[in-house]
Amino acid sequence: MGMGNQTYVREFILLGLSSDWDTRVSLFVLFLIIYMVTVLGNFFIVLLIRLDSRLHTPMYFFLTNLSLVDVSYATSIVPQMLVHLLIEHKAIPFVSCAAQLFFSLGLGGIEFVLLAVMAYDRYVAVCDPLRYSVIMHGGLCTRLAITSWVSGSLNSLMQTIITFQLPMCANKYIDHISCELLAVVRLACVDTSSNEIAIMVSSIVLLMTPFCLVLLSYIQIISTILKIQSREGRKKAFHTCASHLTVVVLCYGMAIFTYIQPRSSPSILQEKLTSLFYAILTPMLNPMIYSVRNKEVKGGWQKLLGQLSGLTSKLAT
Repeated sequence: MGMGNQTYVREFILLGLSSDWDTRVSLFVLFLIIYMVTVLGNFFIVLLIRLDSRLHTPMYFFLTNLSLVDVSYATSIVPQMLVHLLIEHKAIPFVSCAAQLFFSLGLGGIEFVLLAVMAYDRYVAVCDPLRYSVIMHGGLCTRLAITSWVSGSLNSLMQTIITFQLPMCANKYIDHISCELLAVVRLACVDTSSNEIAIMVSSIVLLMTPFCLVLLSYIQIISTILKIQSREGRKKAFHTCASHLTVVVLCYGMAIFTYIQPRSSPSILQEKLTSLFYAILTPMLNPMIYSVRNKEVKGGWQKLLGQLSGLTSKLAT
């Protein structure tokens, strides 16, 4: 950071969403409610999967990982954003900014790879159902989950290191809600072409490659579903994939739009809205999507609520 007569930046100032106090208070209340729903929703999804033996399958093993990623991603951004909505001096120390970038970028990468892994799981379930339990055995599922976590973390570590080695000079105002990658790179007072290339490469590896694998999986899945003779069979096969496909559309769309072309990146406002989408809406919507659109999860909820109702009745008597 300190190079020659350049000033060492000890902290950054996040400009956030608004300077109007009433607007910030309203956003604080809204985001706090959404964050609480996110944490509780993902916690109950994980708890339900743990308690219901019918959900001890590869699909729900990966869903547990997805819920952990979602709540961790939201936690890496939202609590600090809530604090900054209520204070005037929105400072974040250099080390904290680097840590936030590492965790948010890493968890985002993990989610993209994990969604590709879940697409492969759905591909096997629909296209090769008789060998599903043989192919998607516990050892493979564990290795695929570990690969997701490791690949996202390594990419994030590399991006964080090369980003925070850039000389920032006296630039410390980040026009964003968090220490987001493109927002931090813009602070550099040197040419950032190499960083943009690194962002492009990592976008291809951890964003476009998983997306292409998801696309190929669903081409095969749709082709197989169309060959099913019975209408009921096609409907059942489609419902097997509907929840995952909805989450895929939500997660990949804006990420591709934001990161795949850093030189022609969208406006700062669009970047802020994208970050809000990932940090607040997506982690909240994912458990809802799986709860509403998935019969097994809905059945699990009904069973769990029935057990709790019975237990409450016994305690009351």
